[in-house]
Amino acid sequence: MIDTKRTNTPITTNTLKNTISYMQYRELIDKLLAENKTTGQNHSEAMVEYTRMNMQRMRRVEKTTVLQDELVQKMLSLQTPMIWVILTEAWCGDAAQNIPSIVKIADASPIVEVKLLLRDEHPEIMDAYLTNGGRSIPKLIALHADTLEVLGTWGPRPAPAQQLVMEAKQHDVPFQEMAEKLHGWYGKDRSYTLQKEFTQLITLWGNLVAPEEQLVERCS
Repeated sequence: MIDTKRTNTPITTNTLKNTISYMQYRELIDKLLAENKTTGQNHSEAMVEYTRMNMQRMRRVEKTTVLQDELVQKMLSLQTPMIWVILTEAWCGDAAQNIPSIVKIADASPIVEVKLLLRDEHPEIMDAYLTNGGRSIPKLIALHADTLEVLGTWGPRPAPAQQLVMEAKQHDVPFQEMAEKLHGWYGKDRSYTLQKEFTQLITLWGNLVAPEEQLVERCS
């Protein structure tokens, strides 16, 4: 779900010192699972099992995500250096389905960096970026890398997936049934909608260089 509003942010340079990279996040989850734990305070069998499934989902998304040419060109033409701070937790299925693709998108630009924060360790950050009043994750906050100005946000899931969840809640669909439909949607979509949304967002968030100007820059 897209939000392009520019606001002040509680994220500071000190906050960024507490972030971790995607690789560090994966390593942390592996370490916790070896101890039958997950991130956060709830280490119940159910939460640990969700986390194990999410590791499988992340590996699958990492292998199957192929970036669309239009999005790659947008990322290459980007002139605004950005930091994408993502609030997440290892047990969150939406985080597992989206973050690996978001990282791949960011990697298409040399001036975009992804930094992860665990939601439950940073409630003051999470509470500044609620979705319909809830602490929904993943939540991405796009910052100008030089000024930390908020360029916009995204999350917790692509618009069709968000609609699926909202309708399920309105009709009191059992969680397990809703989750199966949601992850079925992710499996069929293969990050296509996510990439379309980010193609729009990159245009809104950053200054882009025209293709002919890119050629001049690369040859200079």
